[in-house]
Amino acid sequence: MHPEILSLSLFMFVLSFSPGPNNIVASHSGFNHGIKKSLPLILGVILGFTTMLAVVNFLLINIFNVYPIIQKILIFSGSIFLIYLAYKISFAKSSNQNEKLKPVNFVETFFYQFFNPKGVLAAITAVSTYTESGINFLKYSFWVLGVAFLCALISVMFWTLLGKFMSKFATNENFIKWFNYVMSVLLLGCIATFYY
Repeated sequence: MHPEILSLSLFMFVLSFSPGPNNIVASHSGFNHGIKKSLPLILGVILGFTTMLAVVNFLLINIFNVYPIIQKILIFSGSIFLIYLAYKISFAKSSNQNEKLKPVNFVETFFYQFFNPKGVLAAITAVSTYTESGINFLKYSFWVLGVAFLCALISVMFWTLLGKFMSKFATNENFIKWFNYVMSVLLLGCIATFYY
């Protein structure tokens, strides 16, 4: 077992459940498309984040240490994408036109994890804090990946269900429009946190 399992679990729990791009998009998808149509997004977040964490753990952490500009480029690219996503969410069609608005698919969500500023920063922090080189590297790495996978699963399901629950109150077009605006503003707010 990882000697800091409690600290690791708390770190991953707070990271996973705090509002961020994945959680806001999951709520938006649950609200507008329901659980079934949000499953590709859910799987994309869970598998994408875990894969990205594994890539950082086994490959990129040393590259980021030598060339920190690469990390900054990833964060900047992810921020640009989030601005675009916030725009799309803000002007999403109302409920009776949602058939034309496609939910985010698995491939988009999976590969977005590699540009998600919150996720990339969290992965670098987790790897540099909870893994160590030497004989325990593999054991600690798998603990970090396992806890991250579990927290991502629970978190993205929770936020999608929260969005679905909120849709019960969507009795008029005004509510839907304002829900989308709030989700967009929260997404833009996430960007600000990456730079301070």
